[in-house]
Amino acid sequence: MVSSDGTAVILAGDLLRTCPLPAAESRALLCHVLGVAREYLVAHPEAPVESWARSRFDLCVAQRLAGMPLAYVVGHQEFHGHLFAVSADVLVPRPDTELLVDTAIAFLVGAVGARVLELGTGSGCIAISLSLARPDLYVVATDRSLAALRVARRNQSELGANVQFVSADWMAPIGGTWDLVIANPPYIADGDAHLDALGFEPATALTSGPDGLLDLRRIAQQVPGRLAPGGQLLVEHGYDQGSAVRRLLAEAGFHEVSTLRDLAGHERICVGKWGGG
Repeated sequence: MVSSDGTAVILAGDLLRTCPLPAAESRALLCHVLGVAREYLVAHPEAPVESWARSRFDLCVAQRLAGMPLAYVVGHQEFHGHLFAVSADVLVPRPDTELLVDTAIAFLVGAVGARVLELGTGSGCIAISLSLARPDLYVVATDRSLAALRVARRNQSELGANVQFVSADWMAPIGGTWDLVIANPPYIADGDAHLDALGFEPATALTSGPDGLLDLRRIAQQVPGRLAPGGQLLVEHGYDQGSAVRRLLAEAGFHEVSTLRDLAGHERICVGKWGGG
């Protein structure tokens, strides 16, 4: 088949059948290139794909085959029911991290107007999801990467969330008293074998010293005294770091320290309470 200008046209269904990627990924890429919904391609496998679209699709497929995360190729990732813009300046939001948002919402039931601080926001997915779920909250989110903050502010604007984004290195120079501090910091050890599969994502958002605990230590040291009595610290960590992070929080003076498990049953989030309340 040829288009009116004489260039080659292939049918969407034929293009998808010959793609070396899994069906769901190839369809997602073609939807991205054509600017159509998944349902459209399912219902219209006879839709024409002109040469310009075929070239863009082939480039996207090559990027994916080279290991680039699908979210970076298409420029967005779903998280907690919302679609977030992402780039190579931020980590791709993971489903397991939704547990941080769900846990925060559960902790803040009835706490109207509570003050929440997220450390190391990246794409802003945690702070923005929390704000959208609870518009009454006062939410501030920090990151030391200006490029990441640009992505987060774009998401804030597109999703209409009420979050204040601040350039900061964890708690410094953040003041005030907070009811909840939440963080998904880097926690992979330098040189960890898993890093080979994460080469497209920013290393500064992944690795944290020889044992992966450098940033978690800093957070545990900086947060005490910044939480209101009865305030909570929530931190995500690696699947095998539960006992180490519980020890960090206990040594920093937190009590009622506990761990929550992710969708795969791995220890993933450590919770600590500060003071009375």
